[in-house]
Amino acid sequence: MEITAHIDALRHEGGLLADAAARTELDAPVPTCPEWRLRDLVLHTGHVHRWATAHLRDGRPTPMDEASQQAIWAERPDDAVLVDWFRAGHGALVDTLLAAPADLDCWTFLPTAPSPLAFWARRQAHETAMHRIDADAAAGAEGPATARELALDGIDELLRGFMSLGRSRLRSEQPRTVLVSTTDGPGRWLLTVSGEPLSVELTEAPADLSLTGPARDLYLLLWNRLPAGTGRVEHSGDETLLDLWRETATIG
Repeated sequence: MEITAHIDALRHEGGLLADAAARTELDAPVPTCPEWRLRDLVLHTGHVHRWATAHLRDGRPTPMDEASQQAIWAERPDDAVLVDWFRAGHGALVDTLLAAPADLDCWTFLPTAPSPLAFWARRQAHETAMHRIDADAAAGAEGPATARELALDGIDELLRGFMSLGRSRLRSEQPRTVLVSTTDGPGRWLLTVSGEPLSVELTEAPADLSLTGPARDLYLLLWNRLPAGTGRVEHSGDETLLDLWRETATIG
């Protein structure tokens, strides 16, 4: 996806998240994040938006220091103004991305984008899209379908970005393979789970477990937002790999 497409997705998904929060009690539980109430979800996403904006705006070459992070995370607006607070931070992030130069140099934390600006636009689009889905779950109604292009891109970021990092807990003593295939696009990812960080090849081959479905549903399943038994994603083979995924393929 182009940077402008990621920014458009960020704008759209953030608006949907705010709308879902505005029509729902902030004390509502978030089924997809069992430890959270909707209030926690809105606060978290609003804090992340402000944290990302600071790195972009200031061109920070290193991660924000602990004191600066704490200053952002200390903001806890009252419920009466929480959604407006979220909208303000979301809007500032969109504006900062739009105004940033293409050659912006600042810190990033995934090696999966061609530039820092592309990284932050992509990461915040998916951060916001996934938490919009969480907000819809708290509101008790499934929202608009994630755009196919965004879902394909989000699967790729998760698999070749987060899950391939050394700190990922996704491991297996014996090498095991998973084939992820979309039915509505060109996406094919062959995963090898072993004692090393996840290996990902953009190819198709026999695997211990095969997952097949629309990009949107695979996006939700792999981000642990869709139970495996819903029938929206076909799976065949060693289903204990699905249990391993749910237990260890998580983002802190």
